[in-house]
Amino acid sequence: MPTEDLDLHHMAQTQFDRAVPFVHPLDGWRGVAEWLFIPEQTIRVSIPVVLDDGYVHTFIGYRVLHSNVRGPGKGGFRFHPQVDESEVKALATWMTWKTALADIPFGGAKGGVACDPKKLSEREKRQITRRYIASLGDNLGPHTDIPAPDLYTDAQTMAWVYDTYSMMHPGQNNLPTVTGKPLDLGGSEGRAAATAQGLFYVFERLLSVGALGELGPMEGLETSVQGFGSAGRNAARIFAAAGARIVAVSDSRGGVHDPDGLDLAEVEAHKDKTGSVVDLPGTAPLGPKKVLEVPCDVLIPAALELQITTDNAARVQARVVVEAANGPITPEADDILTERGVVVVPDILSASGGVVVSYFEWVQNLANEHWPEAEVQERLKEKMTQAADSVTAALAEMADRLDDYRADWSEARPQAPPIPRPTLRTAAHAAAVRRCRSAVEQRGVWP
Repeated sequence: MPTEDLDLHHMAQTQFDRAVPFVHPLDGWRGVAEWLFIPEQTIRVSIPVVLDDGYVHTFIGYRVLHSNVRGPGKGGFRFHPQVDESEVKALATWMTWKTALADIPFGGAKGGVACDPKKLSEREKRQITRRYIASLGDNLGPHTDIPAPDLYTDAQTMAWVYDTYSMMHPGQNNLPTVTGKPLDLGGSEGRAAATAQGLFYVFERLLSVGALGELGPMEGLETSVQGFGSAGRNAARIFAAAGARIVAVSDSRGGVHDPDGLDLAEVEAHKDKTGSVVDLPGTAPLGPKKVLEVPCDVLIPAALELQITTDNAARVQARVVVEAANGPITPEADDILTERGVVVVPDILSASGGVVVSYFEWVQNLANEHWPEAEVQERLKEKMTQAADSVTAALAEMADRLDDYRADWSEARPQAPPIPRPTLRTAAHAAAVRRCRSAVEQRGVWP
């Protein structure tokens, strides 16, 4: 058996290729497809920083602007040892589809610094952030490319971004340059829990319209959450508050399981005290990835990419998987889950709440306004519901016209394999790419 391709950018390409046959008309599409997928700009910078040991250490940082056909680039930046160009290009690509699907006027971007934040002091992280932003210079800006928090970066990190950019651009309204900031620096109400809250609104909508198979009402749904950082922790809280029973959670050190339901207050207190959910009294221990195999109704991967692969897809026992992380399921694993009847709600839909509220923050900053929490939540629910509806509508249309799509694709690409039956992921990507293609065609090719 050939080795599974775990390159994230290749994975994004596969997902894109699966959506292409549903982006009609096909005439003249090939060149546009290439344009829409290839990143517009990829930047690699060296970041020399004097660490607490007194020595200069050089880190490598990246920033990719994937597309600005629908507006300025938008996307977080992360600190992680495994950050590389392929990962950042994939994440930027997915951001383009996220913003298009949510119908907000941004393109996709992403950034990161290859470092281990768990081994860095607060001062060291501040210095790395400032040098990274300074190195990117005018490639960032409120109408060019707007960063936000991501893995191991947070509101404090974004405050350093804002301050650094402001020192380099005095006399301007620099608040819209970065989102996910503290409230006192122009941050938006509801931003901290936006990814999880948006995910819940999507889940709630799909459940109400029968798009999640035979999944029953919210009350008592057994839910497992991989990752107990911001997205996973908030998702567990929100689902529990809505009546779900959280049966398993995990973090990078391991997980805990109780089929009768975990006491989230105890889990959070233990996590805050010890730094991990591991060894919570009265629970069964789990490996970090074994939480993915717990029998449950709903599984929420909220950790890293590439968590469900061909190695473990057959052992996933959830009825529905709702992606809170970016790219947690490989295309091959996706196929295995689909064949087994597991419904997957894709990241570009379910994990887009963060960028939606980032958009709200950007709008508030441009207008020097501050919206109350209730208004942010109302607007977020409306956006996420509309996005979910656009995906279910696209899926229904694609399934209804599948024979036509297959005939057209066979005529255009005689050597290509037949189009498989579309899934929620295919529909989400097709809906997003259609919007980007429309923007390209209306703008034209400059000059």
